Amino acid sequence: MVEKLKKKIKEHFSNGPKAILIVVVILMTASIIFTNMRKTIIVSIDGKETQKITTFKKTYAEALTSKNIQVGPKDKVQPKLDTEIKDGSKLNIKKAVKVNVEVDGKKLAIQSAQDNIGNMLKEEGIKVKKLDRIVPSKEEKVKKGLNVTVTRVEEKLIKSKKDMDYETVVKDDDSLEKGDKKVVREGQSGEKEVTIKVVYEDGKEKVRKVVSESIKKQPVSKVVAMGTKITSVNALSRGGSVTGTPSGRSLRMRATAYTSSYEDTGKSPGSPGFGVTATGTTARRNPGGYSSIAVDPRVIPLGTKLFVEGYGYAIAEDTGGAIKGNVIDLYFDSDVEVSNWGSRWVNIYILD
Repeated sequence: MVEKLKKKIKEHFSNGPKAILIVVVILMTASIIFTNMRKTIIVSIDGKETQKITTFKKTYAEALTSKNIQVGPKDKVQPKLDTEIKDGSKLNIKKAVKVNVEVDGKKLAIQSAQDNIGNMLKEEGIKVKKLDRIVPSKEEKVKKGLNVTVTRVEEKLIKSKKDMDYETVVKDDDSLEKGDKKVVREGQSGEKEVTIKVVYEDGKEKVRKVVSESIKKQPVSKVVAMGTKITSVNALSRGGSVTGTPSGRSLRMRATAYTSSYEDTGKSPGSPGFGVTATGTTARRNPGGYSSIAVDPRVIPLGTKLFVEGYGYAIAEDTGGAIKGNVIDLYFDSDVEVSNWGSRWVNIYILD
């Protein structure tokens, strides 16, 4: 083949100037083609100019392979590897580095060439919600050995209803004896709606605080009338008498009220001694006769018969831990009667 080419050239050269011109054209064309096929590129790795490569390859990928320059699957390359090479162009390669990420209870080792943590997480398909906390921040640059923690943060609003305590208002009442009191109006609890914000981190409660309260029902104050009237009561001689009351010695005492209930006596129906007084009688309320009352035996001896203003005839048959000094406790059959009576100062008369 070569010999034939030589022969052809000799034949052309033997033809004179025309042959020489043809050979020159062929050589120039071959030179131009060779020059156009040869390209020089600059390869930069991690921002540092590494080397110049002269190649006849078509794409950057082919050129790098021919020079044994490896590119990892997570390395960032610009322009793309499958781009056709342009003479004098620059190829930038950013090598991926290892980053440790802790998220959703897992520890991940990630290779990334992204500029910052936010882009790295996005590339890895790790979704980050608005309240989630990232340490370091999303804007932090990615670097080798970096430890990243993603904490899932969730907020919930919990609404609940709560009772509102009512106030007790005490008003002076000159129609009641001093020391006496009377419930004019019972109190009623109000109601409010409380909104609480609960913050969870990775599913565990971290913070709970009240963010708002709204009143749904206003409480109604309890009104109590307190007596201010002072009545002078003269002691009676043992043979004297008072209009409308039995004869005898009088005392001014504070009178409370009780029933046979567990709350008042500490004993339940069926228990030994339930409803039995200190003198062994059965506690009773007898508006037409004598009712049972509790006294301090040091002031009024047990068995004493009395007349109590507003209550009637009574016998001192019982005692109590709270009944000391000038205090007596009047027996009633029901809690309603006890509530109506309350606590008041009364005149009592010792009967003959």
